[in-house]
Amino acid sequence: MGIYTDLFVTFSKIGAFTLGGGYAMFPIMEKEIVNEKKWLTKEEFMDILVIAQSTPGLFAIDMASHIGYKFKGVRGGVVSAMGVAGPSILSIILIAMFFQTFKDNIYVEKFFMGVRPCVVALILAPCFSMAKSAKINRHNFWIPILCALLINSFGVSPVWCIIAAGLGGYLYGLSKSKK
Repeated sequence: MGIYTDLFVTFSKIGAFTLGGGYAMFPIMEKEIVNEKKWLTKEEFMDILVIAQSTPGLFAIDMASHIGYKFKGVRGGVVSAMGVAGPSILSIILIAMFFQTFKDNIYVEKFFMGVRPCVVALILAPCFSMAKSAKINRHNFWIPILCALLINSFGVSPVWCIIAAGLGGYLYGLSKSKK
């Protein structure tokens, strides 16, 4: 199997078996890309995660295109993005075709009520893994908590949090290097 086919199949599998969007894909993507395929180290994966979160667009497509680009340039990025987006596009088309038929079905409503908490867990689980990779410890654990509170409770733009945290890290690094 060629690398383009492998990229497409891998990202199609990730896209097809993930409910809840890009952040819910994170643990599956990490398992496939870092643990099984060993295409990236944990650190490289985290770097791409940061870049994907910082660039406009859909998170899962950004991640897939960055990973594909790393291996095979623009073509690899396009193939990976198409792979991860394909199952969602197909699902949306199928749901749109039949939505009116089942939208008021009590079983469908109950199914989605059960899936919602699971999706929250799928989004929350990578936070623990990311905290470990980001070397969150007793000295800096307050940074992600403060940023989350500022964003969620006070409507501060995530961009300002990223800039402030980056500037703080830079200044901290300068002060440590002077000692």
